[in-house]
Amino acid sequence: MKKILKEYFTGALTVPNLLSFLRIIMVPVFAVLFVKGYYGYSVLVLALSGLSDFFDGKIARRFNQVSALGKMLDPIADKLTQITLAIVLYWTFSQAKDSLIKAFSWIFLVFLIKEAVMIVGGAAMIAMGIKPSAAEMPGKVATFAFYLIMIAIIVFGPEIGMLKNVFTLPPVVMIVLISISALLTVFAFCSYMPGVYRQVKGRNNGESEEADEG
Repeated sequence: MKKILKEYFTGALTVPNLLSFLRIIMVPVFAVLFVKGYYGYSVLVLALSGLSDFFDGKIARRFNQVSALGKMLDPIADKLTQITLAIVLYWTFSQAKDSLIKAFSWIFLVFLIKEAVMIVGGAAMIAMGIKPSAAEMPGKVATFAFYLIMIAIIVFGPEIGMLKNVFTLPPVVMIVLISISALLTVFAFCSYMPGVYRQVKGRNNGESEEADEG
């Protein structure tokens, strides 16, 4: 555990890590703006968060500033942003005037449950001395789809869309898009599990061998 913590904080003061910290700070800013009805500004904060997410990886690789802390902060910022998005949209649509939207507001709980399990599981792995593996392609695709669809809802969604007077997503279309994002999220989660199992099994086997040698 001490060894892992030392790895995380060695060479941690870098521009990419500062950008990741900024993304974490942007999470409550987005939530407050959204709840107060400043949807345009909330989308702007999300866009800035996405840009910082894009550039921190580019800068880290270009200037050799990849760090263990950065590999941890990046997914934490992603998860906090996704959890906040899911909470505010669930809260909004659970009070919708449209009965269909209100009935399907529960689908946002899929994202919350998945992220809660990932956070608890990641913390447990770190406590066990295992570094969680980086996101794989299914996870990246699911994350991209999630942000794209949620931003589209904030901009064009029924009842809350900042540009709903220009164009409004039909409730059925919005529900289908959210369902697609939820399915991609579940698939990404399932694809992540075999790797976690191999890591835990490998660690347990290593401990068993050390115990036998002792």
